[in-house]
Amino acid sequence: MELSEIGLDKWFKDQASELCGPGGSVARVTAVDRDRYIIRNEQGEIPAELTGKFLYTAESPTDLPCVGDWVCVHYRDSGAQASIHRILPRKSFLRRKTSGKNIEFQMIAANIDVAFIVQSCHFDFNVRRLERYLVMVNEGHVEPLLLLTKTDLISPEALEQLVEKIRQSGIAAGIISLSNVTGEGIEQIREIMAPGKTYCLLGSSGVGKTTLINRLMGTSGLETREVSGTGEGRHTTTRRQLIMLEHGGLLIDMPGMRELGMLGVSEGIDDSFADIRAFSKSCRFTDCCHTNEPGCAVRRAIERHELNAEHLQNYLKLKKESEFHELSYVEKRKKDRAFGQFVHSVMKTRGKRFDK
Repeated sequence: MELSEIGLDKWFKDQASELCGPGGSVARVTAVDRDRYIIRNEQGEIPAELTGKFLYTAESPTDLPCVGDWVCVHYRDSGAQASIHRILPRKSFLRRKTSGKNIEFQMIAANIDVAFIVQSCHFDFNVRRLERYLVMVNEGHVEPLLLLTKTDLISPEALEQLVEKIRQSGIAAGIISLSNVTGEGIEQIREIMAPGKTYCLLGSSGVGKTTLINRLMGTSGLETREVSGTGEGRHTTTRRQLIMLEHGGLLIDMPGMRELGMLGVSEGIDDSFADIRAFSKSCRFTDCCHTNEPGCAVRRAIERHELNAEHLQNYLKLKKESEFHELSYVEKRKKDRAFGQFVHSVMKTRGKRFDK
C-alpha cells in the first residue's frame, strides 16, 4: 500500500521530510484507545506508544495524537511496534470542550476533508444541535455535509418540512436524505467519497452511523443495536477509528456525542451564522449585541421575517457560552503556567543548595 492511499499528499510529505529527521518515518493514526495507539504504514496497522519526551513536552491534550493525525515514528521489534515522537501540523481538526465542568479542549479527529453530520428524521432531529455541530466543523476548517437518516419512517412531505426548517435557519450546507432500510442515498454518498480523502460521521447515538458504515463497506462487520423504545440512541461505537473502504475512501467512525460544549469557536460561530453577521454590518453600532440596542439591523430583520428568532437566540447563546469558557480556559492556562514556573524555581533553588 502507498501512503497516498490513506491521505498522504505533497504538503504532508514536505512536513515529514522537514520534521521527522534521520531514521524517522511517517504513519497515520487510525485508532486511539486511552493511551494506546494504532498506526498504519505501507505494510499495515501496528501498535504504537508515545515517547517519554513527547509526553513531557505536551502542554495540553490537544498536543497529543488523535485519529487522523500524521505522526513521526521510529520502529522497533523488526517493525512490529512503533514509538511516536512528533505530530505533523494539522490541516483541519475537530475538537470540543471536554464534558462536565472541566474547561479544556478535547481533540476528536484531525485532517478531515468532509464531515457527515448525521441526524435522524424520526426522533433525533434538532436544528439547534445541528448548528452546534456546524460551528465545530467550521471552526476546524472541515467541509460539512448533512445526512438526514431514517427517511423510511416519515412521509416525503414531512421530509420537505424538515429541510425547510434547516434552510430557514440560514444553513446552506448540502443535504442528503437516506435510509439504511431502503438503501436510498447510500450510492450518492459512496459516489461523493473520493479515494485518499478522509470523511467522518458526527451525530448522536442511534441515528444510524454504524449501520451506514456497514452499508458502505458492504458487510456487517461493525456491531449495531436497536434504539430504545423512547427513540433514544444506544451506544455501539466505543472508540474512534479510521476505516479504509473498498473504493478507497477513508471514513472515521466515532461514538455519539451527548455533550457538545463550545470553547474557542468564535471563527466557527461567525462562519456558521453568516446570515446574522451579514445583517449586523448594517447595525447602527459596531459593537451591537442584537438585544435591545437602537438601530439594530438584526432585530429589524427578525421583525420583517427575514431571520428566524430561534436562530438568533441560539447564536447569542453559543457566543456567550464560548466566550465564558474561553475566559475560564485562559485563566486556567495562566494558573498552570504560574505553577510550572513555581516548580521550576523550587527545583532550581534546591539544585543550588545541593551544589553548595
